[in-house]
Amino acid sequence: MKIAVLDDYFNTIPTLQAFRKLEGHEVKVWNDHVQETDALAARLADREAVVLIRERTKIRAPLLEKLPKLKLISQRSVYPHIDIDDCTRRGVLVCSNMHAGTPSYPTAEMTWALILAAMRDLPQNVAALKAGKWQLGVGSTLRGKTLGIYGYGRIGQVVASYGKAFGMRVVVWGREQAHAKALADGYVAAKSKEEFFEQCDVITLHMRLVDATRGIVKAEDLARMKPTAVMVNTSRAGLIEPGALGAALKAGRPGKAAVDVYEEEPVVGGKHPLLCMDNAICSPHLGYVTREEYEMQFADIFDQIVAYAAGKPINMVNPDALKLSK
Repeated sequence: MKIAVLDDYFNTIPTLQAFRKLEGHEVKVWNDHVQETDALAARLADREAVVLIRERTKIRAPLLEKLPKLKLISQRSVYPHIDIDDCTRRGVLVCSNMHAGTPSYPTAEMTWALILAAMRDLPQNVAALKAGKWQLGVGSTLRGKTLGIYGYGRIGQVVASYGKAFGMRVVVWGREQAHAKALADGYVAAKSKEEFFEQCDVITLHMRLVDATRGIVKAEDLARMKPTAVMVNTSRAGLIEPGALGAALKAGRPGKAAVDVYEEEPVVGGKHPLLCMDNAICSPHLGYVTREEYEMQFADIFDQIVAYAAGKPINMVNPDALKLSK
């Protein structure tokens, strides 16, 4: 098959052991990000399969109608960036391993790195030392403080275990089943959303972005946080009401934020309001970006291509597309 891999910023994919799975196929790897429809269509004009790296590129109807040869989109995890209905109408099969029961440990680790960095003002102190200065101030320790986990799913559970290891009191907010699981694991379920935001010293978000969770964190929620508290988001920017986090940081509640995700990615040229704020630590969506995670994810993604080429597709999101396949 003629295959395109999009958005491989550092040309990592061809260096993976998993890449050997595509031997015998014609593979083109693109290292830059292009979203403009005509430019992207030109790149993909003769491709039969497209490999997506998470949600970096949106696949919508205006693009799909320009790709008559496309048969397969192979990726991993959720797919809000793909127009599944239009793919089905055009006979384009989408395969995506949802890795049920397998948390993203790299994302949990990144979450903890951001928490530590925020509590100790680590980026600011490193920058100051390089500029010829010494310590900037006094940080805060985690032990004895309250860690709030909003969304107690696969990643949230791992982060909670890190909090426990650091001697923190772990409090969970989310759906009823999340509360029940948290209690069974020995943690505390907050009595209300208001109490959750008021009492936690660190709050970290761990939910998928769907219609029900979009903007689930409101300006009034952030206003309840302590002026010493930290809001951490390594999930999706859309979980927080648009503009609310920047406004809250300016108002001083919470006192700090540490984020790895943005409304539109990639963020280039320093063009994001949080990048201008001294009380915000911003990283460029590094959560899942480790070699070990790539090996695991792309083994799944390439297995889907191999299975499709053998006439036995797996992890099908829209199996009805096979009835209309080209």
